[in-house]
Amino acid sequence: MKLVTAIVKPFKLDEVREALSEIGISGITVTEVKGFGRQRGHTELYRGAEYVVDFLPKVKLELAVDDNEVDHAIEVIQKSANTGKIGDGKIFVTSLEQIIRIRTGETGSDAV
Repeated sequence: MKLVTAIVKPFKLDEVREALSEIGISGITVTEVKGFGRQRGHTELYRGAEYVVDFLPKVKLELAVDDNEVDHAIEVIQKSANTGKIGDGKIFVTSLEQIIRIRTGETGSDAV
């Protein structure tokens, strides 16, 4: 099992979720986060005053995926989150050593 973590633009969340649902991935954890990468924030104008936005709003998706579905999940996230502009996000894949469903005690793929 792998944990796929994707940081994407907030307005792409529904599109990514729908694309993942179409390939059978339904369990997703979503967190609203802030951060920056190469774009280093930006300058905005508010009521005539200019100010710098250092941390940009993003959405972090986390999903546990079987090893044989990881590449497909990554491809779907990449296609659905892509705008072609800087700040589209990142995808991280890490190994999961153990998964346990609290309610039933099921482990591994059965727990997902």
